[in-house]
Amino acid sequence: MWTELSATISSLAVVFFMFEKYFNYFPYTIRGYAERNFRKVVNFVNPYVTISFHEFTSERLKRSDAFFAIQNYLSTSSTENAKRLKADVVKDSQSVVLSMEDYEEVTDVFDGVKVWWASGKIPPQSKSISWFPGSEEKRYYKLTFHKHYREIITKSYVEHVLKKGKEIAVKNRQRMLYTNNPSKDWHGWKSTKWGNIVFEHPSTFDTLAMDTEKKEEIKKDLIKFSKGKDYYAKIGKAWKRGYLLFGPPGTGKSSMIAAMANLLDYDVYDLELTTIKDNSELRKLLIETKGKSIIVIEDIDCSLDLTGQRKKRKEKDNDEGDKEKDPISKMKREAEEESGSGSKVTLSGLLNVIDGIWSACGGERIIVFTTNYVDKLDPALIRRGRMDKHIEMSYCCFEAFKVLARNYLDIESHELFGKIEELFVETKMSPADVADNLMPKSDEQDEETCLKRLVEALEASKEEARKKSEEEAMLKTKDGGVTEG
Repeated sequence: MWTELSATISSLAVVFFMFEKYFNYFPYTIRGYAERNFRKVVNFVNPYVTISFHEFTSERLKRSDAFFAIQNYLSTSSTENAKRLKADVVKDSQSVVLSMEDYEEVTDVFDGVKVWWASGKIPPQSKSISWFPGSEEKRYYKLTFHKHYREIITKSYVEHVLKKGKEIAVKNRQRMLYTNNPSKDWHGWKSTKWGNIVFEHPSTFDTLAMDTEKKEEIKKDLIKFSKGKDYYAKIGKAWKRGYLLFGPPGTGKSSMIAAMANLLDYDVYDLELTTIKDNSELRKLLIETKGKSIIVIEDIDCSLDLTGQRKKRKEKDNDEGDKEKDPISKMKREAEEESGSGSKVTLSGLLNVIDGIWSACGGERIIVFTTNYVDKLDPALIRRGRMDKHIEMSYCCFEAFKVLARNYLDIESHELFGKIEELFVETKMSPADVADNLMPKSDEQDEETCLKRLVEALEASKEEARKKSEEEAMLKTKDGGVTEG
């Protein structure tokens, strides 16, 4: 009996091999008919159902959240059942997360129902030789279960897996600082649109040199936003919020962004507009950002041609004519055209990304603009609804000084505080300059030395401001006399 069975199996294998080898030589209609009927026979005999979860969705525009949730969920099952694992280190090298290697299979049980998970990848379609053989591989997870349990698996189990996977992701999450890569580097071996490093900036609202009441107001606004998913859905708005930070250099705009990220436990995306070719690339970058993130454009008044009022056509033509005459501008433009550099991102493209239809691609995002000169920005860019909250980062006040004194010198009071308070009323100094004067430059310098140095710097600044004011008054007087004459 075993001999006959073996011969039968061998014969079937030979027939199947010959059929597969010469299958493509059959007419198209016969091939289609054979495939459909073969599939029917297999489905009739096979009692199992499979569901595939691919890494990319929507024509590879966006990575699937479901794929990564499943990856996190299976990390637990993998350590118990899988024989081949991949390891990743998170949380400052304090823990290791294991996941399934490609083409590995593990089992799971849910309410007494046994299911099978398998990982795989689809190789590139192109067979040409490439330095980046894996750049087009598409990974996926395949879930297999008996058709009798279809309702339990599709309605309960899949939801359970996604929920648990997201919880594990939050638990193992390591906050990152991202920056956009030039589009010429978007393709290749494991290339991405965003490069990243671990976000480790120590700034918090407790260490931020700012008026206490103003800090509390900003903190309450941020926390309210982070809990507002249902509220934003109710009012029909994308779950995002814009912040405009403006003020002189050294007033703590970058520190404020870090403090916001540390308060909410958000990632930070530092968007460099000058490396983006056009509006289409800008949209693609936005799609690649995740929720729970802060998207930052620093010094937006210096980014491309996005500042100032919209010019009339005649003025614009005159400006372009002047640039044609200017040899330096002409050489710069020709060099950009030759190298393919130079951004064509427009104001309307940026507005559409931060407040248009594309801004709804994902939720729980904060968009932050910083500028030293708010008057240079186009009013459409910073209107309420786009930049919902305008925060002025001003010169150091006495309340901010006390925060810096506590941070740098570990003191709450000193006999020089009274003098310093008077000087802050009469002069302007940025928190960065105050902090530099308070920082001990050697082990021999104590708090009194640092405070005296600050007093001297404030008095010097006050004297400089007085001389400048006198010079301006003299110039006005002279101009007035010349005009009268």
